[in-house]
Amino acid sequence: MRGALSLASRLLGRRGGRLEEAPLTGRGFQAILVLALLAASLPIILSYTLLVELSFSSTLIMSPFQKTQFTLENWRLFLEGKLAPTAARIYSPAYIRSMIVNTLIVAAGVTVVVIAASAPAAYALSRLRFRFRAATLRFLILLHAFPGVALIIGVYAVYVYLYKRLFVGGLLPKEYLLLYSFAYVIVARASLEVPMSTWILKGFFDRVPWEVEWAALVDGASRLRTFWQVMLPLIKPGLAAVAIFAFMAGWEELIYVVVFLPREAPTLASFIHYQLSGGSLEASYLPVVAAAATVYLIPTILFFVFTQKLLLEAAHGGLKA
Repeated sequence: MRGALSLASRLLGRRGGRLEEAPLTGRGFQAILVLALLAASLPIILSYTLLVELSFSSTLIMSPFQKTQFTLENWRLFLEGKLAPTAARIYSPAYIRSMIVNTLIVAAGVTVVVIAASAPAAYALSRLRFRFRAATLRFLILLHAFPGVALIIGVYAVYVYLYKRLFVGGLLPKEYLLLYSFAYVIVARASLEVPMSTWILKGFFDRVPWEVEWAALVDGASRLRTFWQVMLPLIKPGLAAVAIFAFMAGWEELIYVVVFLPREAPTLASFIHYQLSGGSLEASYLPVVAAAATVYLIPTILFFVFTQKLLLEAAHGGLKA
């Protein structure tokens, strides 16, 4: 590694057809690289700093360097359902708790659907040889390239079609409409994560030697039992990484939640959206909204702090085609 950096430094120091020793050493190059990354990340770091600081601020601050007085009042107001210090109780504490629960339901549901759909598909693509297998793999990556917003019209059309068949047609009573909306959001959001999750898990299945599977089949295990009791335990890191990605996708989902869930059953993302849009900004107290946004941000922070090694292993595991 040091030899490669030294060679690169000498090449960078080429002048007039001659090789000269560049002033940068290996450590100097790494230091400049770290500073460049910090400079590129500075707007995001300042935004997060301002958000957290605003949630604990006694006044409305517009800069992370602005002096303010620390307070927990904003968090108390948020947990009590008040959006302004002088406002009446607009939401009940039960409503705030249900909002967090709704977010967890969507995130957990997306995780379950993604694992249930992508693990068998990845196993089949890894172990079975069939016609158009390579084309199917390329098609999976193509599906992952489509943004959810671009598909919203088609997804909404399917939602309306199923709604008419189930509720207008009389197959289900209207009491199940909220359950239907939650299930549809979960399945629709999970469908966007399944292609890449399948590709990642296929890489992990590819790394398992054939001899392991053959031994189980020779001992009399069925293909399904081999998949469930032998193969899945061997790719636990991949399953964990895919589950984390899927959970974060469901936790961060906004578009499908706003479109398909009623306003009376918001998630944290849609709650913040409603407070900052539709004219609500004038009536909202931003430090309280910042407290809600900080709660919404906590799983993302924990995600990057505790799963770096796991995500790196998942990236290497999913490279084999």
